[in-house]
Order: sequence, then C-alpha cells, then structure tokens
Amino acid sequence: MATLERTAEGRKRVNGWLWLLAAGVVEIAWAQSIPPTKGLTRFWPSVVCIALCVAIIWLLARATLAGVPVSTAYIVFTGMGAAGAVLLGLAVHHDPVTPVRLGALVLITGGVLLAHAAH
Repeated sequence: MATLERTAEGRKRVNGWLWLLAAGVVEIAWAQSIPPTKGLTRFWPSVVCIALCVAIIWLLARATLAGVPVSTAYIVFTGMGAAGAVLLGLAVHHDPVTPVRLGALVLITGGVLLAHAAH
C-alpha cells in the first residue's frame, strides 16, 4: 500500500511540474500578445491577451493543486517567462546579443534550476 501511495504522490508531483511547464509556455505567449493590443485598444488582440492571462492563472492553480508549492511555482513560472522573453527577443525580434543580456539569461536559468532543486 505504501508503494502505491508513493507512486501516486510521485505522479501527482510530475503532473504539477507539467502544469507549471504549460503555464510558463503560455506566459511567454501572453507576453508576446501584449504589443499587438496597442494598450488594449484593439479588440481581438486584447481578447487573445486576456484569454492567455486567464489560462496562465488556471494552469498555475492546477500546478499548485497538484503539489508544487506556490513559492516554487511562482519562481519557476516567472523565470521561464523572463528567459523565454529574452530568447524570443534574441531569436525573433533581433534584439542585440550583449554580455549583460546573456548574463541575465544565465542567472535566470540558474535561479529556476536552483528553485526546482530545492523543491
């Protein structure tokens, strides 16, 4: 019986991290959806932006419900969003590659990994 409980708990924990990963991906999409709204003055881009924001909240709630502590979930989530925004800026928007930007990316990634390891 104890083995079944541990297996179920492990599955619950993995599911929580999958929900959190999904929230991070949607958060990156949400950040990219903000500029087309032109300050929430364009209807359909604004609807997409708000829908993505609601999806983020739902996915984060699912992650915490599945056992990921709120503090860890938020650190990992914001780190994924920040790193994703930097990477998209470099790859898609042709932001300049600078040592400071790369250093920030390394620090963000290191912080997310450390928070995950502390869980």
